[in-house]
Amino acid sequence: MHTQRMAVSVSVLALLTLAACGTESGSGSGDGSDTAQSDVPVTGVAWSVDSLTVSGKKTEAPAGSRLEIDPKGRAKAGFGCNHISADARVEGDRITFGKPVSTQMACDETTEKAEKAALAAMDGEVTAKLSGEKLTLTTEGGDTIALSEEKPADLVGTRWAVNTLLSGETATSVPAGLPKERVPHLTFGEDGTVHGNSGCNSFHGKAAVKGSTIDFGPPAGTRKMCPEAEMEVERAVLAALDGPATYTIKGSTLTVTSKDGKGIGATATPAKSEGTQEHG
Repeated sequence: MHTQRMAVSVSVLALLTLAACGTESGSGSGDGSDTAQSDVPVTGVAWSVDSLTVSGKKTEAPAGSRLEIDPKGRAKAGFGCNHISADARVEGDRITFGKPVSTQMACDETTEKAEKAALAAMDGEVTAKLSGEKLTLTTEGGDTIALSEEKPADLVGTRWAVNTLLSGETATSVPAGLPKERVPHLTFGEDGTVHGNSGCNSFHGKAAVKGSTIDFGPPAGTRKMCPEAEMEVERAVLAALDGPATYTIKGSTLTVTSKDGKGIGATATPAKSEGTQEHG
């Protein structure tokens, strides 16, 4: 009889343990501080940075500011000038950032303030709170990053302003000092074409889109000479738009990568000034 009671007790304990595990894998809506919660779905999402608050001082993020944590555990942020990156480990509603690193380009004062605030906030452990399409990251000291989920822009018909040049694992910002009319951009047409400006010259060509790939035909365009900085950007852009390439769109960010690892990163922008950009 004693053995039977023990067996029953063990069975009840096992059921209670399974029930507890089932509760922990849920939404974590209970208020127990030691209740395990499911991971907040923050990875693989394009987040627009709305504002940053550090030491009680709120800084509005420049238009086009973004942050993303990829499924491999790497966080990348940009505010229109430098690239900020850090390791990021997501556990439940906590994200632990490694020491962030940044490129060292000179930026305007507004962008510089946002970048400094991001570097301060993206260092150590933060708590992630998701409310609809809004995400707030809060550090142990009370600093916050407020973000909104971006919906993917359309590949076709969107004017894409190129801001990043890719070469393998290396990402380089398009120089901020380029004349406005020389900032490279491209637009894909419904008829399987692409046109824009590659940094010095305007161009047009074929761009057959199928699934997540684009097959670029040889581009044609003007043949002006520009200062070396602009020509260097143009060579990098045209190298990415040569032959078959893969593309991804996350929010308003487009990434195009050719087979040899050359690529570009671009941001969706208003098309109203496209005419002046193309022929400037």
